[in-house]
Amino acid sequence: MHTTSDYQQTLDYLYERLPMFSRIGKAALKPDLTNTLKLCAGLGDPHLKFKSVHIAGTNGKGSTSHALAAVFQQAGYKTGLYTSPHLVDFRERIRVNGVQISKEWVVDFTKRIKPLIDEIEPSFFEITVAMAFAAFAEQEVDIAIIETGLGGRLDSTNVITPLLSIITNISYDHKDLLGDTLPQIAAEKAGIIKPGIPAVIGEQHDETERVFFERSVSLQSPLYYAQGYWDMVRVKQDARYQYYKAINKLNQQMLDVCTDLTGNYQQHNIKTVLTAAELLSFQGFNISAAGAIEALKNVKGTTGLMGRWDWLQEQPAIICDVAHNTAGLTEVLQQWKNVAADKKHIVMGFVKDKDVAQALALFPKDATYYFCNAQIQRALPAMELQQTAIVAGLTGAVYSSVEAAVNAAMNSMGGNDALLITGSFFIVGEALMVREWNASDTVKLTYTAK
Repeated sequence: MHTTSDYQQTLDYLYERLPMFSRIGKAALKPDLTNTLKLCAGLGDPHLKFKSVHIAGTNGKGSTSHALAAVFQQAGYKTGLYTSPHLVDFRERIRVNGVQISKEWVVDFTKRIKPLIDEIEPSFFEITVAMAFAAFAEQEVDIAIIETGLGGRLDSTNVITPLLSIITNISYDHKDLLGDTLPQIAAEKAGIIKPGIPAVIGEQHDETERVFFERSVSLQSPLYYAQGYWDMVRVKQDARYQYYKAINKLNQQMLDVCTDLTGNYQQHNIKTVLTAAELLSFQGFNISAAGAIEALKNVKGTTGLMGRWDWLQEQPAIICDVAHNTAGLTEVLQQWKNVAADKKHIVMGFVKDKDVAQALALFPKDATYYFCNAQIQRALPAMELQQTAIVAGLTGAVYSSVEAAVNAAMNSMGGNDALLITGSFFIVGEALMVREWNASDTVKLTYTAK
């Protein structure tokens, strides 16, 4: 029987022994798939022992992964889910039927693989991918939903041959690693498309369409555009749910969708999930649009998704979102405009390798800001963030930690104020640990959809 300290010691070993992107940035990345293939070989090639769906994209891949996992779970399939990064607990990365792998399993796996770690010297991400594949093979999942970490072509997850590849969207992020044009970034993401394997593209862009088309033709991989199959019209919205009319463009059928994915941007992900569900039903899975819509009601409860336009409290309103690049923040701040409040507060922090000045230009000048940085090496120091924010016309104080920033904001909020916590996964993750958040179903909602 392992203790909590055994688990913590194991995490300390993984975090400190292995190069970790969230801590040190691009220096942690390995330029090919060699280490992952060696790790898998040492574990008996677990990645060949389960069926999978592979999901890449600049934004939305986490929500899409969780929603598709919910669809399979709702249909009764034993479903693995691998995502990254985690927000609160490392084990969020690896789930089976929404349940995180056990602390004991993490400890035992790490002990078992230490000789391989010493021999191969993999990155932290390469180890977590191998760990996920081993867990899914051991638990004999019916399907595993695998989210890429960064890019696609050289991402450690790209050793699988899935039943379906999904690319949610393309926008600018990690330009130093993936390229500084949309076609270059698309080419990296398109690396997950495999010969003869169908692929779904969530959102179409004129600049990237040719990249996907040429890749699909060269590999004889059928290409499906979610926008060509579904239209979504929002009917109503509150802090807990969004309500849509979903129109199937092929048969003109109209379906009612109620989902606990409350971000405006989720309509794109829902189209992608509905398209994927239909394509996977042709591959022998007993899933349908009606079943997918049923699953969309409770994605968070089914899979444990957190941090996507997440209402932590309803009065005063406290919302968090992991948006961390220009495209993601544009969507979030558009929705933030529609939150009714006497006064608005924003806790923010970024990592060093983002275009922070471009991101800050999106933020409203009439909010009170609380600048902070997460407790990772890669974090942009809060003082530097404040200086850049001042140039953008944003005013606020610097705080020594995310916890201090959140507490300061909460202490200064009136009953009809609203707080947004955003800028990176790590800011939101540390904010979630500040206290036990329990949004009440009974308090008056302050959100007005437009």
